[in-house]
Amino acid sequence: MASRYPLLDTINSPADLRQLDETQLPQVATELREFLIDSVASAGGHFGAGLGCIELTVALHYLYETPHDRIVWDVGHQAYPHKILTGRRDQITSIKRKDGLAPFPKRGESEFDTFGVGHSSTSVSAGLGMALAADRLGEDRRVAAVIGDGGMTAGMAFEALNHGGDVNPNMLVVLNENQMSISPNVGAMTRMLGRLMSGPTVTGLRERSKRMMDRDSATWRFMSRWEEHVKGMVMPSTLFEELGFNYLGPIDGHDLPALLTIMRTAQSVEGPNLLHIITKKGKGYAPAEADPVKYHAVGPFDREQGVAPSQPASAESAPSYTEVFGRWLCDMAAQDRRLLAITPAMREGSGMVEFAERFPDQYFDVGIAEQHAVTLAAGMACEDSHPVVAIYSTFLQRAYDQMIHDVALQNLPVLFAIDRAGLVGPDGPTHAGAFDLSFMRCIPNLVIMTPADEDECRRMLSTGFQYEGPAAVRYPRGKGPGRIPASDFATIPIGMAETRREGRRVALLAFGSMLAPCEALAEQLDATVINMRFVKPLDRELLLSIARTHDLLVTVEENAIAGGAGSGVNELLAAEGLAVPVLNLGLSDRYIEHGSREECLQEDGLDEAGISRRIQERMQQMGLEAPLRSASG
Repeated sequence: MASRYPLLDTINSPADLRQLDETQLPQVATELREFLIDSVASAGGHFGAGLGCIELTVALHYLYETPHDRIVWDVGHQAYPHKILTGRRDQITSIKRKDGLAPFPKRGESEFDTFGVGHSSTSVSAGLGMALAADRLGEDRRVAAVIGDGGMTAGMAFEALNHGGDVNPNMLVVLNENQMSISPNVGAMTRMLGRLMSGPTVTGLRERSKRMMDRDSATWRFMSRWEEHVKGMVMPSTLFEELGFNYLGPIDGHDLPALLTIMRTAQSVEGPNLLHIITKKGKGYAPAEADPVKYHAVGPFDREQGVAPSQPASAESAPSYTEVFGRWLCDMAAQDRRLLAITPAMREGSGMVEFAERFPDQYFDVGIAEQHAVTLAAGMACEDSHPVVAIYSTFLQRAYDQMIHDVALQNLPVLFAIDRAGLVGPDGPTHAGAFDLSFMRCIPNLVIMTPADEDECRRMLSTGFQYEGPAAVRYPRGKGPGRIPASDFATIPIGMAETRREGRRVALLAFGSMLAPCEALAEQLDATVINMRFVKPLDRELLLSIARTHDLLVTVEENAIAGGAGSGVNELLAAEGLAVPVLNLGLSDRYIEHGSREECLQEDGLDEAGISRRIQERMQQMGLEAPLRSASG
């Protein structure tokens, strides 16, 4: 039986691609697109972004001598075609699974993955660094950095462009405009790019004219001045050329012959070049073209039927933590017009779609600009508003200075709703929220809460919103134990923990998501179980009481052990002069690779069996009889 991918099957590396005649490349692109649709349909993964850059991927690997030349991808959602062409075609359905391919480019996985990514807007900086380093070493190496128009909303991208135009490297920046990141793009930059000319005519005429003219001639000087005047009339900005980049485009990024032509032109021009291409996210699969948000990342689906519509949690079923936040946000906004909600381009992921529709004048999507999001909230808080910053834990890392300097130092009432705290399973270490308790705990004035269930999450959000200072509620991805939240705005006294079970010898001090496995173990170990709820401030009186009546305290958290909630317990006991043994359990001092969340927890010893084993080992080291009971008691 003939293969559905006769050309693609012959490509095991970009060197094989470069052996093909240029006229065969459109067929390669067609097969690559079909292969990507089939593979993601069978296994799931990031989808729409990869379909939108098929032609670009083929052109880059055809014209650049990879891996000697460097291609740097931004974020990495669009890198599946790159992985397929660089020797990982047969492994692509293992992506995001334990011991399978990483969800994003990863240096340790392939020599073609030149830079590890996962966060947005890093490609220009990294590519510039590579170009400057190669130039200093005298290496003849070309660099291409790909960034989307969504990534261009981040200040870091402009910092890199500003520097690149000044130091004049030989590099290409490809601006892939598809009007989408995950949520629809926002901001003045997106509007500007959307108004630029959408065809290759002017660019092609300009480049052909330049090649025919002497750069020192009067005609060249006249044409250069004429070009700027024309661009000023038909384009709203010459920003990139003012920054020192030779601007090429915009062109249709799905027209592979035109793409190859203009990229060759870019290679012939010394210095920094910026190629602006227009693509469509989801190109080649009609459902993804029609709904690029839904098809940004998908589970396995039937190619003919498409992705099944997602069903929101009903009033009778427990919602996810993200849905708890979204409902609370709408309810609180209806009650208090001072609430202003901010997201750095994560409306869907943070559960804010309904809020954005119902309260548009209270909703602010700032684009991929986490630093700006936090300082914007600080400014709002100065004017008697109550801002809520909805942000993933991994992205809050990018706004750490603003959290300290602009919010906490001034003791402003900003609520941080921190989603995806702890491990995130298939998305891997770039997206894990493994460090937030550690980096927040040392910040003065900040109240930090960790809900153990859905109802507690809602009460903590209300607590943080009513607190007249900075507060953070950090909750995990997905669903909790299934406790349906109330519809009121009940709060929790600041710093008050909760005793869930009284036992002897061992006290399990559980933070947030780790309460469930601790309660499951409590009968077996005859252990006291404390739902700590607050990381800062800790419940001092309860902790001192527990420390005086138990042989061993065990802190359990889904955060790095180093500097985490358990460290706070250690510090409190040391300050009180209590020498009770403490076992700190949490995420170990390493990056935990992708897999299911359950696999990742088990690997790090944070499942029920792992927690039990480590407690028993510690008690044996202490010379204490492990207080084990049978399942029947």
